[in-house]
Amino acid sequence: MLLFLISILSGIISGMGIGGGTILIPALTIILKLDQHIAQSINLISFIPIASVAVITHFKNKNIDFKLSPKLIVSGIIGAVAGSILSSFMSSEVLRKLFALFLFFMGIYEITYKKDRE
Repeated sequence: MLLFLISILSGIISGMGIGGGTILIPALTIILKLDQHIAQSINLISFIPIASVAVITHFKNKNIDFKLSPKLIVSGIIGAVAGSILSSFMSSEVLRKLFALFLFFMGIYEITYKKDRE
């Protein structure tokens, strides 16, 4: 039941565009005591169907910038390959701490960032 609740919350957060990994990865490592590498792998696998639904929804709502998308896709693939290779050389403990640091700085950014609303 706990895994179901974690998955639902992660899916809701993903659907909002925040990124379900911010909930799923810490929940899997802290609550279910999974290895960081395993938790991140589960997050990536669960991301595929969620992202597919999001792409279809955003396509229907005409929210996709097709001029910018190819650059982001290519850069993202390069980054994903580099990150996967790099993380395979790290211990789970180091990877967990780097992920926590990333979440911390993203949280600070989200709290302090001000964008003029139109």
